[in-house]
Amino acid sequence: MILREAAGDGGADIVEDLRKHVAKEIGAIAKPRQIMIVPELPKTRSGKIMRRLLKDVAEHREVGDVTTLADSTVMDLIKGKEGASASEE
Repeated sequence: MILREAAGDGGADIVEDLRKHVAKEIGAIAKPRQIMIVPELPKTRSGKIMRRLLKDVAEHREVGDVTTLADSTVMDLIKGKEGASASEE
């Protein structure tokens, strides 16, 4: 998830508020187990989000081919966040 600047730094309280909001608006069954706050999503040069890469990170698999990304450093940032959030649990 990418937060607006007004939302702050994405601390644990904001993540929990987001989980509660999803449960309230959509239903408890849709509440995500984990929310990662990232600065950018992996996008192709045409602007499409590479969901396959996000799924690889979420399922703790080796990230596939990133040569089609507009900015391949985004995946390093996301993988770094994933490692930090796993150590917090």
